[in-house]
Amino acid sequence: MEVQKITAHKSGDRLDTFLTEAMDISRSYIQKLLKEGRITVNGETVKANYKVKEGDAILCEIPDPVTLDAVAQDIPLDIVYEDDDLFVINKRAGMSVHPAPGSERDTLVNALLYLGKELSGINGVIRPGIVHRIDKDTTGLLLVAKNDQAHQFLAEEIKNHRAERTYYAIVKGNFGEKEGTIRAPIGRNPKDRKKMAVVKDGKEAITHFTVLERFLKYTYLKIQLETGRTHQIRVHLSYIHHPILGDPLYGNGNDPYHLNRQALHAGEIAFTHPKTGEKMHFEAPLPQDFAEILTKLRNERMF
Repeated sequence: MEVQKITAHKSGDRLDTFLTEAMDISRSYIQKLLKEGRITVNGETVKANYKVKEGDAILCEIPDPVTLDAVAQDIPLDIVYEDDDLFVINKRAGMSVHPAPGSERDTLVNALLYLGKELSGINGVIRPGIVHRIDKDTTGLLLVAKNDQAHQFLAEEIKNHRAERTYYAIVKGNFGEKEGTIRAPIGRNPKDRKKMAVVKDGKEAITHFTVLERFLKYTYLKIQLETGRTHQIRVHLSYIHHPILGDPLYGNGNDPYHLNRQALHAGEIAFTHPKTGEKMHFEAPLPQDFAEILTKLRNERMF
């Protein structure tokens, strides 16, 4: 069981709302913990609608995760690189990274378990070896650690911005500038807890972009993450009114090219090898559906 201690830094929010943002956990799960008496404020159990006061000492007991049916499945993986410490995997669209309630099968973890290779145990049985994630319908490169030492090293590489993650996206609209940086804090959307948003009290989030090609109604971007918040690229681009083509969550749903997902690809990753100290760099080509849309846009280009 994990115990988290949080001191309220502001007053007025409902306790469940405050903890959802502070702990990056769903509101429904926070409410469940409250009903079970696992959350106290100043040593006393309270209800979800308790109004937080600045300085409140909040103690949260988070039980060990219930073991899901993380079974091994024979699912083909595009393994770009493998050694005794890590994998680099090119994930296809439509594959979740790890099991979750209601979605226990057909994930990257299920496929990894079938390989029978040792994986780090830092993230438990549901996310073995998973150093970082990309969204279900985002394609591209992921790091997977085979042992705890490699996992800790690679996680620090990402946390301290030493690892470089480069994405490619087709977004709506045109940019006047050639390159730029988006600095806007990200947290849970207060109006829709399933979404993230730029919010005043969110976590620092920094995204750099470079324009690669301009089309009539779209722009092809190269994007580099300085931080790694949930849905960061999708949220930031929507925030500056250039949502990713096909994004069902942060776009307007208009997908004239019928991609049926966001046009976002994790195309490059660079990091230091945890054992050898060698500088590693890998690239994954654009998936076919993404590349076909670029071809169509080039054919339609009017300037």
